Amino acid sequence: MTSALSLHHELENMRPALLRFAILQLRNDTLAEDVVQEALIAVLEKPDSFAGQSSLRTYVTGILKHKIIDALRSSARECRIETGDDQSEADVIDALFRPDGHTVNMPRDWGDPDAELEQKDFFRVLEVCLEKLPARTARIFMMREWLELDTGEICKELDISATNAWVMLYRARVQLRECLDLNWFGKHIPPSPRRP
Repeated sequence: MTSALSLHHELENMRPALLRFAILQLRNDTLAEDVVQEALIAVLEKPDSFAGQSSLRTYVTGILKHKIIDALRSSARECRIETGDDQSEADVIDALFRPDGHTVNMPRDWGDPDAELEQKDFFRVLEVCLEKLPARTARIFMMREWLELDTGEICKELDISATNAWVMLYRARVQLRECLDLNWFGKHIPPSPRRP
């Protein structure tokens, strides 16, 4: 009985983060509440299915991910993204690359990414960085990188062109890289030695 209460308590503590993620993807508070509830019930109904090979949060998030994908695929609603940006796609791409095709700013060396990802605080910082992105940019990034939807599914769901999707994904990655460089990886990189 105590373990069931403990599990229920842990799941309730996860609910706000799971709900934020579901709302970001589904853009519908009621539907997001439903998929989060379904994911939590799935865990509570079959607690023995959790083998402990990953953290409980990872396990629950995996279930939620599939519930969100099912909701997106079965949804008949249309969600349009307006392109109200001042820059054209060509301007954005020109600003990001040199004439020789290399990026203007190379990312810093992040050390051992696998070790960094294991740190709990990293995900908190990543969540903050995602929240700083424009809602549509964060949504398309999470659809691609977290839900692992292919470009065709994303374009259909958001009613955008493949080119627009790739530009938005690139912008999301650049902004996330900058935010993580500043708020996470920057803390772990020693300052460059001063020249005499």
